[in-house]
Amino acid sequence: MIDAATSGAVPDGGAAGELVRAYDLVILDLDGVLYLGDVAVAGAPDAVRRLRDEKVLVAYATNNASRLGKDVAALLTGLGMPAEEDEVVTSARAAAQVVAERLGGDGSVLVVGAPALREEVRAVGLRPVGAASDGPQVVLQGYGPSVGWADLAEASVAIRGGASWVATNVDKTLPSPRGPLPGNGSLVAALATALGRQPDLVVGKPDPALFVAASQAREATRPLCVGDRLDTDIEGANRAGMDSLLVLTGVSRAADLLAAGPEMRPTFVAEDLSSLWADASTLRLVRPEPLTWTVADGGATWVLSGHGRALDALRALCVTAWAGGSRPVVAAGPAAEEAVRALGL
Repeated sequence: MIDAATSGAVPDGGAAGELVRAYDLVILDLDGVLYLGDVAVAGAPDAVRRLRDEKVLVAYATNNASRLGKDVAALLTGLGMPAEEDEVVTSARAAAQVVAERLGGDGSVLVVGAPALREEVRAVGLRPVGAASDGPQVVLQGYGPSVGWADLAEASVAIRGGASWVATNVDKTLPSPRGPLPGNGSLVAALATALGRQPDLVVGKPDPALFVAASQAREATRPLCVGDRLDTDIEGANRAGMDSLLVLTGVSRAADLLAAGPEMRPTFVAEDLSSLWADASTLRLVRPEPLTWTVADGGATWVLSGHGRALDALRALCVTAWAGGSRPVVAAGPAAEEAVRALGL
């Protein structure tokens, strides 16, 4: 675990108040932060290139088990975000390593997922199989766009026959340019319904292992985790004892943030990655100063009034909702109405 209060070396240059200056490593989620499907998120390539130019250490941590690290690096580079394979930490690789440790580096694994997951299983010395009749000791389930009923049926038979069940992650959805699509968690839920139980182990976020591995590989003492999902990226950062930045470019939205429990509350919130160079005090989830927005108790609602940035309105609403409970937000005045629209509340 990382001590979030520990101060590490920070890059030279830039304004002292810029968020990125307080950290010695930026760990970036991929889906919803850097790209949607195979399309770059607006502004993400510029942000990654700027991090590179300013010599800020970067790592990429993803729950998506459908690509190898080298393929992730190639995709990012092709989208204008330079990346190296050794900077990428995937749930596929982490899960394969966990299974190898469990089996002592030898054994058969029924892989339910993409070819990349099978390759990771082979890379750690295990034998991937495709049917319950092959007698697998473990069922390893990860996202794959071609996973279907027949795959889940083989997994169900194998698990009922005594195989342990490991999932790379349980993300219910994947962000895409067309909106959220079913993720590995939806397929895990289908199998869980058939079996009447949950996986024996889930390796990906919110388990802190990916963040810890990325930090240890770079000897970072004060990393910042950037993600778009409260239930994976932000909760995982909290479990790892790391500060986090929620960007509103992917799955979790303003309404989700207002309703978030303590374990899923980020340190900072921003519209996108360009805010890495904003003053940290304007992103921290505390009541904004000077106070340009007020939130009043409307009984069954929170009444927002004032003026200024929509993001500051969201910060004020979070402080109130986290103390008094999530409620619908009502706008009082044109500026508040515009902020509420901008935040999708």
